[in-house]
Amino acid sequence: MATGEAVASERKRTALALFAGLPRRYDLLSGLLSFGQDPRWRRALVEAVAAHAGDRVLDVATGTALVARELVKRYGCSVVGLDQSPEMLAGARRALERHPELATRIELVEGQAERLPFAEGQFDHVTFTYLLRYVDDPGATLAELARVVKPGGRVASLEFGLPDPPLWRALWRIYTRIGLPALGRLFGQPWDEVGRFLGPSIEDLYERWPLERQLELWGQAGVARVRVRRMSLGGGVVIWGKRS
Repeated sequence: MATGEAVASERKRTALALFAGLPRRYDLLSGLLSFGQDPRWRRALVEAVAAHAGDRVLDVATGTALVARELVKRYGCSVVGLDQSPEMLAGARRALERHPELATRIELVEGQAERLPFAEGQFDHVTFTYLLRYVDDPGATLAELARVVKPGGRVASLEFGLPDPPLWRALWRIYTRIGLPALGRLFGQPWDEVGRFLGPSIEDLYERWPLERQLELWGQAGVARVRVRRMSLGGGVVIWGKRS
């Protein structure tokens, strides 16, 4: 369960409220509103993990277990999916009911990325998706994520990015400020709120933590040989490295 101290953060409260109404159509609409790019980015994240069948992977900010399911499908590994939102975890359980062959390999846990309820070096790899915009201290969170990974294991993430200026950045801003909110309204209030929140939250992350600074935080957290793959003209960013 979330601790009182963590939930007291305005950033945490925003995240919990934002995701509470999304799970039932999250898988469909996250792909639709990204013009099919979100599923492609998630597959690239899974590819970067390079797990083996006997591995145990922690998937943080698992949501409806999209990445967790893809990890099991691709590698036959076992996955612990952790999320702070009980509503998103309920959506993950509903999804796994439709895929019992995957459910036996996926355990779902409610918890905070900043305070993982796991011992040091308990996992072979860790993945996390769209997480750093919702934490107050990205460096400390990265260190906590790396803590539970065995030396030599992969740490891999997916986050939204900022397309290169001037043309693509301008078009991206038009879509995230006008197009995405308009489309979100078609699917109800929760997606309207996501549409209005997403663009400003992405720009806020990169104002506070430019990509180069984020990569420094990975190194400081104990992750070596960090690599970056910018996708869809920079709209999605996959980062991965090895726990030193």
